[in-house]
Formats: sequence, C-alpha cells, structure tokens
Amino acid sequence: MALRFEILEFNFIQSTKMKGKTLKYIILLAAISVAGVFLIQFGFLKSSYNFTEKRFKESTSVALKEVAWQVLLEGGNTSSFDSINPVEIVSGNYYLVNINAAIDKELLKIHLIEEFKKHEIYSDFEFSIFNPELELMDEGILISKGEEKPSSYNFQTNESYTYYFGIHFPNRSSFFVSQLSIWYFLTALLVIIILFFGYTLTVIIRQRQLSEVQKNFINNLTHELKTPISSIAIASSVINNEDILKTPERLFTYARIIQEQNTRLSKNVEKVLNLASLEKNRIHLNLEEINLNEILTEISAQFKQTDFGQKANIKIITNEFNFNILADPFHFSNLILNILENGVKYCEQKPELLISVSRNKKKIEIAIADNGIGIPKDQRKKIFTKFYRVPTGNVHNVKGFGLGLDYVQKIVTAHKWKIKVDENPDGGSIFTLSIPN
Repeated sequence: MALRFEILEFNFIQSTKMKGKTLKYIILLAAISVAGVFLIQFGFLKSSYNFTEKRFKESTSVALKEVAWQVLLEGGNTSSFDSINPVEIVSGNYYLVNINAAIDKELLKIHLIEEFKKHEIYSDFEFSIFNPELELMDEGILISKGEEKPSSYNFQTNESYTYYFGIHFPNRSSFFVSQLSIWYFLTALLVIIILFFGYTLTVIIRQRQLSEVQKNFINNLTHELKTPISSIAIASSVINNEDILKTPERLFTYARIIQEQNTRLSKNVEKVLNLASLEKNRIHLNLEEINLNEILTEISAQFKQTDFGQKANIKIITNEFNFNILADPFHFSNLILNILENGVKYCEQKPELLISVSRNKKKIEIAIADNGIGIPKDQRKKIFTKFYRVPTGNVHNVKGFGLGLDYVQKIVTAHKWKIKVDENPDGGSIFTLSIPN
C-alpha cells in the first residue's frame, strides 16, 4: 500500500513538472509570436514612412518645377527652362529653386499656394527670395493655415545661382500624420493588445502560483488534521478494550496521547478559523501606549512556556532604552511570538534568539535574530504571502500552513509599520520591525 502511494505521489510530481514545462513553452511561443507581429508591424510602419517621405519629396519637387515654369512664363523666359535644373533638395525640408530670372514676391506666393494645393501638400511653408544686388536672402514669409506671417528661419544661399528662392517646411509632421494616420492607429492598437496580453499572462502566472500554494496548503491541512484524528482513533480503540484496565500505565499513556493530539487538532482548527476571520473582517486594533521593555519581557516569558520556547535560549538587548509605543498589545504579542516560533522551527541546532532594540530620530527598530537555516534572498519577500512556504523539495520537515508570517504582515500593515528580512552574518535570519518614532 505504501509503495502504491509513493508511485502515485511520484506520478503526481512528474505530471506537475510536465504541466510547468508546457506552460513555459506556451509562454515562450506566445512571446515569440507577439514579438514577430510587432516587428512586422514596425516594418510596415517604417516602410510606409519611407514611402510617404519619398512621395512628399517627389510631389514637392514637381510642384516647385511647376512654380518655376509659371514664374518664367510670366516673364516670357520659358526657353531657358530646359537648360536649368530648377529644384535642388538641400535637406529633407529645405529646397532651393533656380529660376534664372527676376522673381516677383507676390506672384511667387500665389503660385506656391496654388501648386501645393493642387499636389495635395497640406503643410506650412516659408520662403525667401535671393537678392543678387545685396547678395542676401530677403526677409522670409511664413504661410501657415492660409495666413501670412514673418519668418525667422535662416535661409541658406547658393553661390552657383543668381535668381532663385529658398523654401522651407518647418513642420512636415502634419503631412505625415495625415498620410500615416491609419498605420499609427493600427500600431497603437497593437501596443494596447500587447499590453493587455502581457497583463493577462501575468494574471495567469499569478493564478497558477496561487493555485500551487493553495494546493500545498490543502495537502498540509489534510495531513495536519488526519494525523491527530488517526492517533485519537487508535488510542480510543485501545482504551475501549476491557483488558486495558489490567495495565493502568498503558491506559494513562493512551489517555495522554488523546489529550495531546486533541490539543494539536484544536490548534490547527483555530489557525484556520483565525485565517477565515481575518479574511472576512478588517483587523480592528485596540491601540494603547505600552512599555516596550515590559511587553518584550512578557512575550519572552510567555514564549518560554510553549513547546518551541522550551528548546530555545532568548536574550533581550534594549540598550537601556525605556519608552512607550502605540500598539495593540494582543496583536503585537502574537506578531513577535510568530517570528520567535519561526526562528525555532527552522533551526537545525540549539535555537538562539536575540531581540534587540534601537532608536533614532525617525524610527524605533526591533530586530529579532535567529541561528536557523536562513532564507534565500529571492524568497524573503514571498514568505509574507498567504500559504507560501519556502520550497524544500517534495517533503517539508517542518509542518505548517504558511499562515504565521502572513498574519505578521497583516498586523504590521494595520499598524502602518514596516518589516524586512536580512541575512544574519552569524547564520540564520534577522527580522527587523520598523516603528515610526
């Protein structure tokens, strides 16, 4: 029967590992798929941007050639048009247009507005005409949304030309946004989908972790409840035999077993009921001014009366501080007792517990150091999670439900204090409780 149970347990463990690997593969595949879709979308967006920029340059060049033709046509000098290259692209948003003939500013403005409108170039622009007598660019004009304003742009010149004008597009983004609006929308939608996917994936992982923790809790709870019940049942069946009266020593032994197991069962049931109570109701604190030295001494004496406390040496160092704190005496005592109990439970040698108090202008710190097995750095934040227990393989040598430190965290939060766990240089852990001064 025992062998069959071990085989079933082994199969369960292997099945759990396989499920974990499958989930990892699914997450990896999903991440690769999302990354691939995002790269494709980014490629499309970049390609569309490059195409739009190229089309903008082509449309602008064609429009400016038309403007140059119109200006030459006005002056009757169209014969020179074929001998010149009218449009020079200096940069992405700055152009020089060589007319090789005198230019009228008002006519140029009219032609620019008409040609840009004809070629669907809906972007602000500013232009300036080169003055060959002063060898300077005239004062520029900015055309923005049909309104004319003075331009502050520093127009570049070209010594190779005599009669020409410069044109600058101060903000091409409006043109690009209008052309790429659908792609921007699709990209934004994709980002939202990816964020939602990431959030969903995080929730799934957390739920899976919570499911594992709760499953471990149920297994521990089942074991912790079945063991005392089985012991009580066996002891009761022995006592129920009349022959037990012939050996009073055995009778007292089995009666003691029933009493001990009943106490153990009651404590486990009480822990579960306390958990349910904490979940249903907010913790109500009865805050009082309590002397820290006195209550720590009382807690230490109370702990020494328990099964765990009888195994440990406890030392309190208050550094001669004697002051009061505002706290709930009942919950504060249970908080310290839970930490002390953990220090003894997870110790493989003679338990040594040190409670020390320090104080500065901002806070009071109560440090509880033990010489136990310690807590890995990556587990120190997780130990305050409900049901969570530090992984020790497939078997927990120390029985429990993972509720003690969850209770500690709840009480600390209710008091608006802080708690942290550090490594003890001498081996073990140090729980530091910070109380605002």
